[in-house]
Amino acid sequence: MQIKTYLQILVTTLSLLLSSMSHSAKDQITVLLDWFINPDHAPLIVAEQAGLFDKESLDVILVEPADPSLPPKLAAAKKADVAISYQPSLMVDLNNQLPLMRIGTIVNSPLNSLVVLADSGIQRISDLKGKTVGFSVGGFEDAVLGAMLESEGLTLDDVNLVNVNFALSPSLYAGKVDAVIGAFRNFELNQMDIDGRPGRAFYPENHGVPAYEELILVAHPDYAGTDKLERFLTVLDQATHMIINDPETSYRSFVSFRPDDLDNELNRRAWRDTLPKLARETRQTDPNSWNQFARFMKHRDLIDNIPDQKTYLFP
Repeated sequence: MQIKTYLQILVTTLSLLLSSMSHSAKDQITVLLDWFINPDHAPLIVAEQAGLFDKESLDVILVEPADPSLPPKLAAAKKADVAISYQPSLMVDLNNQLPLMRIGTIVNSPLNSLVVLADSGIQRISDLKGKTVGFSVGGFEDAVLGAMLESEGLTLDDVNLVNVNFALSPSLYAGKVDAVIGAFRNFELNQMDIDGRPGRAFYPENHGVPAYEELILVAHPDYAGTDKLERFLTVLDQATHMIINDPETSYRSFVSFRPDDLDNELNRRAWRDTLPKLARETRQTDPNSWNQFARFMKHRDLIDNIPDQKTYLFP
């Protein structure tokens, strides 16, 4: 009896030791998100909940930022392995000499849009002449709006710009502005519909703005190509394929990460609208599209020089 008990204790101890060794053998990756967790981050969350990171011996830590502008800067300073950013933001950061490069893409087409209330009577962009347009972040949004207005014979001088500090749809509801630029078509439009104040969207890529990749993964060049980040990108591809092949099961997996916050009507709708825009192959990108968009940003005085292709075509 004593021998049996001793063997049981020994087996239990060895199991705990092996488990501990296995956990300590995992490579840790810190990922700084661009915003609070939402369906834009679907591959990351599904990979975590489905145990795909574990299978690749990765311990992935997802961090929601208090300040959305900080993640790329922290990645450039090697304070994190990866940060989620945006193609326009990366080009500005490169112009400012931050040591960063794109290593992958999550959402490979624009989400940004110019939105008005559906019952506002504004049917075309040209109807904005003399109207007030709200924005959250100056610079890029001004440039996008300017190009969209020019596509219909107007300029920024034809509208009144007001900073609404991320209160995009509330500003429309309250009548403080006639339109907002910077509204994500997979979120704000759904939220407006849920609130009973449906919107009408005008898409930048249909009005003079080259298409671009909305959500990208950036890292310090010293970290790009490391074995653990290559395994990380491979897992994201696996998770994306799971999502595309079985969106309902994947949605349940996604909301199980934080049910009280994620399982709601807005995220259900945003999930539906986000899935078609997920990059099927994380590493792939189109250099011609990047170059065209870089020329757009240079023409709009957002950057001084076209970035070196190696900063977004790695490897």
